[in-house]
Amino acid sequence: MANSLAPGLYRTTSPMPGNAETFPADVLVFVGQRPDGTRFIVRPGNNKRNRWFWGDPTTPLPSDGWGWTLKALPSEGYYTLPETIEFGQGGRWVKNAIVQLGYNEAGRGIIFVAEEREAENANALFFSDRGRIIEDALLDKLIWAPILPVPAAPATSLSFHN
Repeated sequence: MANSLAPGLYRTTSPMPGNAETFPADVLVFVGQRPDGTRFIVRPGNNKRNRWFWGDPTTPLPSDGWGWTLKALPSEGYYTLPETIEFGQGGRWVKNAIVQLGYNEAGRGIIFVAEEREAENANALFFSDRGRIIEDALLDKLIWAPILPVPAAPATSLSFHN
């Protein structure tokens, strides 16, 4: 069963037999695969810009069938809302708004709406570090928004020749 799980994000639905303290029910995990084909599972390491980063130590993914209890989750990243979300006191996020999807340590989806800050000179969208937890029903309806990641440009020096 462990070999049929695709690498990615999951929520545990029951504790891992023999390792329940590290992998209890209802936690966010990442299933990965090493170059030699060995599959592993790991809990979140640190969170930067609403994304989790993973690292060692990892735990070999058991092949005893526990993997079927893992609920697959959509990748962290950018999506559009499939419907308007109404909040109390008149607030709302409108259908097709760009949102960033992240997760809390319990594997519950959190969305952060894109903001254009009028006072900024940069032509950029910003995402708060505070989002809203969403139900799995909405999580499964989010529409992927492919935003091009551009690496930082290397520092260059300009020289002028006469």
